[in-house]
Amino acid sequence: MNQQPTSLPRRHLLAGSGAALAAVGLASFGRTAAAAGEAAPVAVAGAAKPLPAYVGWKDPASLIVHSSTTIETKRSVFGTSVITPSEQLYIRNNLPAPDASILGNRDAWEINIEGVKNPRKLTLGDLKRMGIETTAMVLQCSGNGRGYFPNKPSGTPWQVGAAGCVVWSGVPVRWVVDALGGVEAGMAYLTGTGGEKLPDGLDPKSVIVERSVPAAALADALLAWEMNGVPISLAHGGPLRLIVPGYTGVNNIKYVKRLAFTAQETDARIMSHGYRISPPGAKGDPSQPSVQEMTVKSWINGPGTDGAPLKAGDTQIHGVAFGGMNAVAKVEVSLDGGKTWQLARMVGPDLGRFAWRQFVFAARLPAGQFTLASRATDTAGNVQPEQRMENAGGYNNTSWADHAVKVSVA
Repeated sequence: MNQQPTSLPRRHLLAGSGAALAAVGLASFGRTAAAAGEAAPVAVAGAAKPLPAYVGWKDPASLIVHSSTTIETKRSVFGTSVITPSEQLYIRNNLPAPDASILGNRDAWEINIEGVKNPRKLTLGDLKRMGIETTAMVLQCSGNGRGYFPNKPSGTPWQVGAAGCVVWSGVPVRWVVDALGGVEAGMAYLTGTGGEKLPDGLDPKSVIVERSVPAAALADALLAWEMNGVPISLAHGGPLRLIVPGYTGVNNIKYVKRLAFTAQETDARIMSHGYRISPPGAKGDPSQPSVQEMTVKSWINGPGTDGAPLKAGDTQIHGVAFGGMNAVAKVEVSLDGGKTWQLARMVGPDLGRFAWRQFVFAARLPAGQFTLASRATDTAGNVQPEQRMENAGGYNNTSWADHAVKVSVA
């Protein structure tokens, strides 16, 4: 079974976004997937671990395999186009992916909609008849940047590669809610439940992927069935995924089977104790802030992030910046580790406030050692901080100092 087909356009792109994508020549977002029986683990020379079978269609040369469920995009392969190709996009799954048979008849997938005046079970086929919208957004793991924490918190030591900018197509949650009579009174949260198969013999609440976000998030949320112009792959949550733009990846529920408006946050452990901003050395609990909205962040992707020395003379320093809930207003670049800053130039199309922006800074570097850094400011005036926020889980690292790049110029 093809888990990641590749044709693109012919799909419904948001007005403006479609024209912008065409402007940068994105005729296809991804490559052809391996056919059934051909998705065996892919090894590459020098790689520590091969790709697991369920992501055998991805590009092994672009990825770092930390485990079967945590796979990072190499910093040096992020290009200067806005959209991250599906075959290079990171993987972070809290549970093993379901059996690929759930993709056999995508339109038959069912989701329960609760906490509305007329609760119903809908199929993916039903949702497709209710409307289509498209949004571009940054998908980022809550622990992206954890590898820079000096206290080495438990979890995958991500650097910058647990993130990407992708395009989702689906039906806006607000349209579904309107069709079902609106949200019941007193419902403060939007709660999504994943459809992974749970391990036998355990309390379901201890392992289920179920997260709550403020109910106001329905204004931008999608029930999406396409990513980067093709049906969502099994690895990324197909056939149906809850997309909550501006929120960290864990809140974008894969294989979503239940969408409920609730008066309280779910008591699933991944919500009550997991993904909490805890002081170093402490354990998560419901009294601590939950990892939800993203904030302003940027980093440099090249040159020099592959460790190779640079040639003295003109160079184009490029990277990405995003604001989480806000658009990016500007990006500054420093050649001296943050002592001085100069304004960078935005390049490429603006795909909306939830997408990242590419930036470039033209510099002339003489021979020597340089520390290259970037610092973003969003439209609300929030400035990317110099230092990380210390916490036990290694979450929400937006420090420009941590993300700086040391380069040698000869």
